[in-house]
Amino acid sequence: MSERTEVLVIGGGSTGCGVARDLATRGVDVTLVEQGNLTHGTTGRMHGLLHSGGRYAVSDQASARECIEENRVLRDIASHCVELTGGLFVKRPEDTEEYFQEKLEGCRECGIPAEVLTAEEAREVEPFLAGDIDKAIRVPDGAVDPFRLCVANAADADAHGARIETHSPVTDVLVEDGEVVGCEVTHESGAGRRVHGREGGTEEIYADHVVNATGAWAGRIGDMAGVDVEVRPSKGVMTVMNVREVDTVINRCKPKGDADIVVPHETTCILGTTDEEVEDPEDYPEEAWEVDLMIEELSKLVPMLDGARTIRSYWGVRPLYEPPGTGTEDPTDITRDFFLLDHDERDDLPGMTSIVGGKFTTYRLMAEQISDHVCDLLGVDAACTTAEEPLPGSEDFSVLRDYMDEFGLRSPIGRRSVQRLGSRADEVLKTGEANPVVCQCEAVTRAELRDAIDQSGSDLNAVRLRTRASMGNCQGGFCAHRMANELHAGGDFDRPTVDAALDELWQERWKGQRHALWGEQLSQAMLNHLLHATTFNRGGPVPEDFSAFDAGERGGGTERADSDGAGGATDGTAADAGVSTDGGRAADRTPDGGDAGGD
Repeated sequence: MSERTEVLVIGGGSTGCGVARDLATRGVDVTLVEQGNLTHGTTGRMHGLLHSGGRYAVSDQASARECIEENRVLRDIASHCVELTGGLFVKRPEDTEEYFQEKLEGCRECGIPAEVLTAEEAREVEPFLAGDIDKAIRVPDGAVDPFRLCVANAADADAHGARIETHSPVTDVLVEDGEVVGCEVTHESGAGRRVHGREGGTEEIYADHVVNATGAWAGRIGDMAGVDVEVRPSKGVMTVMNVREVDTVINRCKPKGDADIVVPHETTCILGTTDEEVEDPEDYPEEAWEVDLMIEELSKLVPMLDGARTIRSYWGVRPLYEPPGTGTEDPTDITRDFFLLDHDERDDLPGMTSIVGGKFTTYRLMAEQISDHVCDLLGVDAACTTAEEPLPGSEDFSVLRDYMDEFGLRSPIGRRSVQRLGSRADEVLKTGEANPVVCQCEAVTRAELRDAIDQSGSDLNAVRLRTRASMGNCQGGFCAHRMANELHAGGDFDRPTVDAALDELWQERWKGQRHALWGEQLSQAMLNHLLHATTFNRGGPVPEDFSAFDAGERGGGTERADSDGAGGATDGTAADAGVSTDGGRAADRTPDGGDAGGD
């Protein structure tokens, strides 16, 4: 099987979807292929920060200027994906005054609005800040939903004629007579475990030009084409809390270091992050001490984090890039700028261009520059409009205010739905049918789920990305089966397909919980297992490695349970390992069961 397109975009993250949208709106015939779901790679594993540029205002001012410019653009074109939280760079007593002033001056030099707040003024903005902070700088940081924004770009590309294929990894780059002419793709969707997109099988897609927008995986595509793309993957951990402890992005005002940011995102806060270079973007250690570090360090800024409940952690890999010969050893020193690699000029291999480096906040600018480049090569005379044309869902965001009036702010469910759907709220929610809540943690209704199923088929993880269903405190314990029921209720999918979709969703939800198994979250995991493996008779026996808990050290002498399994212990082995299931951590209890103080 083979097909032809003008431009083949490899990678369904923010940059790839942005390129597909940009080119499609210019009238170019585009096909995008992605190895997993949209946002499968770095985009789906970020901390949700819409950069003001403040984080780079001292170390990388070129990137800082790009960030503040694109920050303003995204507030306009992606309003239903952005929350205007604002941000604070907080100085503790041990942080230097010299760096505080460098940060302030750097922001002002880059055109980033920056205001100095006293400690009292900062705590008026965020009452849960530590009592001993000195002062803070206020900047226009924000929070952005990467899933919603990525899907909106892909949807607009599709509306302009683009073909979007997920779960379709590239298995070879086709080179003929010294020129890249396309790629071989294996479609993993079809009649098997998920139903959407092209039926399973191998396809050769021929293109006038190929865009490698695979981020940390760009080197693999380069290898297939016979060229070196020297991406340096750098992993970072993010830890998700069960509630929003703050409503403003909180940054530590100090030079580079781990665990220095808290991002309020939807119903949660996300703690980040580390920066450690790895060899392989898919094979690297995920270690419990990294999660502990997030809580210990960031509790110095927001003390209540120390006793708060962690619901999951996840790791992402940054696609850092430096031109050959730079020789930087510390990944924190590598520029966050992006680079366009024309392989014709660089490697004498026409037909392919790679885009590497950069940040989520600058995805649209990256897409514009590579689209300009491709259009020049193809002789397409069409201007970029993505900085002015709103994304689907943000065309008329006054609908949010209208709905808030209609609901009288009495319905948090209505509010959450309209915030997610933006200007699409009317067409999705006003179905004339009963619209019960299916996911209570995130207030996702049946109408939203059915709308997402229309776009995603039986892939419940794709439905999750579009709606946030199963991403709340219970991590799918109380709603995953309800989501699966919506697949079956319409009669579109048979029982084996629905069962496979539920298993896939359940495993994805489990992966991030392994490093949060202490206290109340361990109790939640046990409850989820009992509900699904016992009451619903799903999952079979308890995997051996789940019941073998190892008590690990958490800073300050506290202990936690760690596991690489998937399920819940039902034989008391969690308690035998010294893990409390009553809401406290093991070391918070004395041997006789009495309180040891602290929490």
